[in-house]
Amino acid sequence: MGDASPAQIEFKEAIRVILKNPSIQVTTFWKGRVALYAILKAMGIERGDEVIMPAFTCVVVPNPVIYLGGVPVYVDIDPHTYNMDVNKIETRITKHTKFIIAQNTYGLSSDLDAINSIAHRHHLTVIEDCAHGFGGYYKGKPNGTVAEAAFYSTQWNKPFSTGLGGIAVTRHQAVAKQLTEFERSYISPSFLEVSLLRVLYVIRTYLLTSQTYWAAIKLYRWLSKHNLILGSSQGEELQSPVQPTNFAKGFSSFQAKAGIRQLNKFTKTLQHRKKTAAVYDAFLRTAGVEPPFVPSYAEHAYLKYPVLVKGRDALFKKATDAKIELGDWFLSPIHPIDRNFENWHYRWGDNPVGEKISQHVINLPTHTDVDGRYMDRIQTFLRHNRDSIFSSVEECLKFN
Repeated sequence: MGDASPAQIEFKEAIRVILKNPSIQVTTFWKGRVALYAILKAMGIERGDEVIMPAFTCVVVPNPVIYLGGVPVYVDIDPHTYNMDVNKIETRITKHTKFIIAQNTYGLSSDLDAINSIAHRHHLTVIEDCAHGFGGYYKGKPNGTVAEAAFYSTQWNKPFSTGLGGIAVTRHQAVAKQLTEFERSYISPSFLEVSLLRVLYVIRTYLLTSQTYWAAIKLYRWLSKHNLILGSSQGEELQSPVQPTNFAKGFSSFQAKAGIRQLNKFTKTLQHRKKTAAVYDAFLRTAGVEPPFVPSYAEHAYLKYPVLVKGRDALFKKATDAKIELGDWFLSPIHPIDRNFENWHYRWGDNPVGEKISQHVINLPTHTDVDGRYMDRIQTFLRHNRDSIFSSVEECLKFN
């Protein structure tokens, strides 16, 4: 990659401003999973090292661990926060454990004081997975600034988008030095890749609406799976945890410029997400449904708004017909994998809460296209399908 461009330098400074930390080291990569890969490598992961993570995550988190010879170890989740159950972490620690990945699920921080305390007792390193969490806070500190290092994703459906993209941040000088070396040595995106990304960015930014959502998402995922388009997940990443060719790739000036534009309006975007979530909260309470729980230590960024439902596939079909967006994060404990879990060191049955939640969760949209008229349509849809919505997490967990 060589030296950073002026746009990349400006983008990094904008990240530091939002993270309220002018001295934090920021490095950028092609995707969030590449940022995680670089962090693990910079921190000296070795073959056989175990990395603890939630049993409610995306496959792109265990993949870099496996690429580097590590072993993902899954911990069941707290059904109220959708993050790791801190009371179960120590049951999975062995003499081979080296890292804990603390996820911000849907934009909600993990209980980092508790996790850092466990890590300290066992001489482990904590990495924040902030793929969903940019803009959220833990005890007044921006997500990603509490642990030794953190990574963010700036892909299509993340808190802000550069099309594709990943960011690594750290306070650790030695790790920062390694990350900078990786950033400079990783291959540059090709002219064709950047050109395709430009086209996709325009389409996703200006042409994707609630009317076209379901058809576009289905087409996009099919093309990504078959490696016919620049997707957030390529086909080989979903088939087996084998590192794709040219995986370690840098961040382009186009991504940086797109990111700067997005960050200039990020405060308004975040405010909109929170206001939208508050409207959902009020509506669900009126309907006799418990809204998502937000612990006192966190300020939720609400990238997605989770709701637990019965008969999810049938509800997705109704939403398609009604032209209502419903997200599907996460379809399994290692989304979107639905078979051959052992390839990712996952044994079905070990994490019953994450497995149950992954069969029943949907996500309501919070993005800036959810205006008053669209919110009315969403509420009408939910009202007509009230019988499909669980009143509480406990009701979901008891459901057969």
